[in-house]
Amino acid sequence: MKTIFIFFASVLVSLSIISCGVKPVVEPVKKTDVSEFLGQWTIDIEHGTVGWLEVRQEKDFLDAELLWIGGSVVPVANVYMSGDKYLIVTRTDNVVRTKDENNLPIRSHVITNWLEVEKKGDKIVGFLMNPRRNGKGVDSTSFVGTKLPAPPPAPDMAKIKYGTPITLFNGKDLSGWRLINEKQKNGFSALNSVLSNNPVQVEGEKHVSYGNIRTDQEFEDFNLKLEVNIPAGSNSGIYLRGMYEIQVSDSYKKELNAHNMGGLYSRIKPTVNAEKPAGTWQSMDITLCDRHVTVILNGIKIIDNQPVYGPTGGAMKSDVFTAGPLYLQGDHGKVEYRNLVLTPIVK
Repeated sequence: MKTIFIFFASVLVSLSIISCGVKPVVEPVKKTDVSEFLGQWTIDIEHGTVGWLEVRQEKDFLDAELLWIGGSVVPVANVYMSGDKYLIVTRTDNVVRTKDENNLPIRSHVITNWLEVEKKGDKIVGFLMNPRRNGKGVDSTSFVGTKLPAPPPAPDMAKIKYGTPITLFNGKDLSGWRLINEKQKNGFSALNSVLSNNPVQVEGEKHVSYGNIRTDQEFEDFNLKLEVNIPAGSNSGIYLRGMYEIQVSDSYKKELNAHNMGGLYSRIKPTVNAEKPAGTWQSMDITLCDRHVTVILNGIKIIDNQPVYGPTGGAMKSDVFTAGPLYLQGDHGKVEYRNLVLTPIVK
């Protein structure tokens, strides 16, 4: 009975406050101007993966490019403000639902996933919303983004000072290297001064997940010289600071593309074809300095002191201002490396 009395008393007090004209305080919703989303953002995705987003104001519309974990930096399907708070970024994927007797598509769906982006202080936060392909629910992945300042002016390559060269591979074993993910299998081995990767899959047996390897040491800016031999149709990559992939692939006589041998994957394409035929040893001379990269392939400069705007697919980390390891892709195809020498830049 006492409880009921207290309840009615509290109701009467509330009514008396309202009758006296005292209104409850309602905090106004803070309006976020679209300008707060403009620019480039490195993105830390839950479970430790990395992305990148650039939002631009064109003449009469918004545009954006997105990197999400792996693959390339690609234009988004759409980007727009939703109300006064959220930026919505959409991506699409064509999914074939049914095929005819000739394996040709009968019915396809365009699956749209989207990022709901909110400004929180100097960060962006949000979720990637991804409808399940069976139509039963939506999965969400959280992320936090950090504004990325523009790269500084290109360094004067003639004034760069170098430290003591470091031999990264001793030619005998994998000392100084380790798997990034210890749960995966290591396809790399050392034989006759060659660091070889051979991710063999046996037909009819369970798929083997091969891993990437990284140096124990971490580096800031540096020059890297090495030789690489890539078989026909194979693919690998060299990650500078564990963040920027220099592509290693059989692209001999292919049209110039940012996915070709020596290109900064999906970001900077070589200015000239300098590849040799697959199965032959090729030399690489790579310099990373002040967020600018120079690549000399087989004695020919194919990227000349160009700015790097953000991480590439498969990056280990998002912070472009910290040291990182050199890492070699081991989950794609056969490849051989030798004579890996890194010389730090002294500042």
